Amino acid sequence: MSSTFTVGDLIDRLTAVGPDTPVCLAINPSFPFRHGIAEVIVVNDALGRPTVYVTEDGDQQGPVPPEVTVAAGWHEPTEAPRRPHTGIAAQ
Repeated sequence: MSSTFTVGDLIDRLTAVGPDTPVCLAINPSFPFRHGIAEVIVVNDALGRPTVYVTEDGDQQGPVPPEVTVAAGWHEPTEAPRRPHTGIAAQ
C-alpha cells in the first residue's frame, strides 16, 4: 500500500457504507475532535499533478468516539476506573 492515501483508497472505503451516511473529519490525535466537511477542492501542484483537499467547515462537533481514536492508532484502548461503593445513601 502506498504511503499516500489516494482517491481510490477513499472510494473503496466509502463504497462499503450507504450513500446517506454522514461523513466527518477526525482531527488532532492529541486532542481528537470531530469536524464537519465543507468542500472537496482539487488543485494542481507545481508539476501539474492534481491533489484533492477535503476542507473542514469550522464547526467543531465534539470529541471523537474512543473506538475511532483506537482504530486510528492514536490512543490505546482504556476503560474508566471503577469506583468503589461507599455504602453511603443519599439523604
